[in-house]
Amino acid sequence: MTQMLIRNLDLNVKEAIKARAVLHGRSMEQEAREILQSSTLVEKKPQEMGLGSWIATRFADIGLEEGIPEIRGQTIAPVDFSE
Repeated sequence: MTQMLIRNLDLNVKEAIKARAVLHGRSMEQEAREILQSSTLVEKKPQEMGLGSWIATRFADIGLEEGIPEIRGQTIAPVDFSE
């Protein structure tokens, strides 16, 4: 592993990283490492993977743990705009 020293970091940025680290239960160093790593990951373009896979990858970090029910075989009811 390599090391990096960042000088002249704005105090607001430092405090934001500190708050984010507390929120995620990590040290500031771990949080900064995670931020740098996630910001430099190269995502596959939607054309290189299926739409569903791309959406799942894009929103994987929001914390949705429940499955989404399948709706095959169910009829879709038309919307009633008469009111």
